[in-house]
Amino acid sequence: MDAFTAGLLRRIRATEADLSRARQAGDEFLAEVGEAERDDLRRLAAEHGVGVGDRSSGGTG
Repeated sequence: MDAFTAGLLRRIRATEADLSRARQAGDEFLAEVGEAERDDLRRLAAEHGVGVGDRSSGGTG
C-alpha cells in the first residue's frame, strides 16, 4: 500500500470516528460537517481507485 492510500484510509477512519462521537453527543452541526468530510474523502478515494467498502451506511462509522 502506498503512502497516499494509507494516509487517505487513515483520514477516513479518523473522520468516521469523529462523526460517530458527534452523533453520540447529539451535536448535529459537527455530525453534518463530519458527514460532508467523510463523503469528500470517500469520493476522493473512489476517484483514485481506493476501495473503502460501505462502512458508512447507517452505522456509527
